[in-house]
Amino acid sequence: MKIGLVLSGGGARGIAHLGVMKALLEFGIQFDRIAGTSAGAVAGALLAEGYAPDEILKIVESLSFRRHLRPSFTRLGLLRMDKVESLFREYLGHDRFESLGIPLHVVATDLAEGEMVVFEQGELIRPLLASCCLPGLFEPYLINKRQFVDGAVLNNMPVEVVQHKVDFVLGVHCNPFATQKPITSIKGVLERSLILAVRSKTRERIAKCNLLIEPPELSRYDVYDFRHARDLFRIGYQHAHSMKVNLLKAVESSS
Repeated sequence: MKIGLVLSGGGARGIAHLGVMKALLEFGIQFDRIAGTSAGAVAGALLAEGYAPDEILKIVESLSFRRHLRPSFTRLGLLRMDKVESLFREYLGHDRFESLGIPLHVVATDLAEGEMVVFEQGELIRPLLASCCLPGLFEPYLINKRQFVDGAVLNNMPVEVVQHKVDFVLGVHCNPFATQKPITSIKGVLERSLILAVRSKTRERIAKCNLLIEPPELSRYDVYDFRHARDLFRIGYQHAHSMKVNLLKAVESSS
């Protein structure tokens, strides 16, 4: 049986994907394809490259992303991501989809055409950066003269990208919506608005998963909480373990 892993975007919350993946691998579950948006695409790429989830966590903790971001001097965004490319090359040196151990599908949004684009062959690093390019914060990322922004704008849970290529779709969604956290800043307003917009488009895709993993505790963290990387990893890992029995039953019944 072929298993497809679908990983949502979610900024720092995407670190929870690593904890989930560690648990799934401990359960003996292997992935035949991975589809991801934004943080989910990056986590999927590093796993497909051969890094263990614990290794990826150490990479995240050791990096200073802010040091590699440059101010944008245009009206299209506050920051530019071009210098982050060299950072990615340290860990994805081959820079080719074809060099990965697991087939990967990366989703980004073509800003001019208003359409979702799936990258799955050729160069790898620039599509990853395009998929992470949060509109407003980052200047759109140029690939072949096309402007790309975060894949979550149109598809934060790219289930349909793999559902007809595998027998079982396992989705990991790291943006649970909860209202208990008070909104006290402009950043909070923007974040909640983005989650609402993305969530409304995500519900029908979540329904297409054979099994969904969505740690509710992630709602206590915002998308910029990289300083809580260990906690986010732990939340993903423990939540997957709490689902172990039902998860294995679902996989076994589909085989």
